[in-house]
Amino acid sequence: MRKLISSGSPFEKTMGYSRAIAQGPFCFVSGTTGYDYQKMEMPEHVADQATNALSTIEAALKSAGFAMTDVVRVTYYIADPAYSESIIPVLGRVFGDIRPAATLLVTQLMKPEMKVEIEVTAYKP
Repeated sequence: MRKLISSGSPFEKTMGYSRAIAQGPFCFVSGTTGYDYQKMEMPEHVADQATNALSTIEAALKSAGFAMTDVVRVTYYIADPAYSESIIPVLGRVFGDIRPAATLLVTQLMKPEMKVEIEVTAYKP
């Protein structure tokens, strides 16, 4: 059974994707940037963006019946290598005990205000 999860982002419909898809024991959460979807605002600081992204991811996982503790894989995309110093404490607070397999990539993101994007895969047997 396949369950599509939406966060209410207008990008989901216009771009044709789901925030997350739960199928079987897996939940795949799309790349998530740091927008505050209640206000449709992007914070200036990369740590605040990472915090927002992780909150959106956590809500998507919860909607699918998963938790952050079920995350087995995470990919971080940052627009500048210097951002890693600011996001590491945020990531450590969330994933320090979970310790999923992880990759950090430096790349240009879709809009200049986007400094970090995070995607995860969760598994719950």
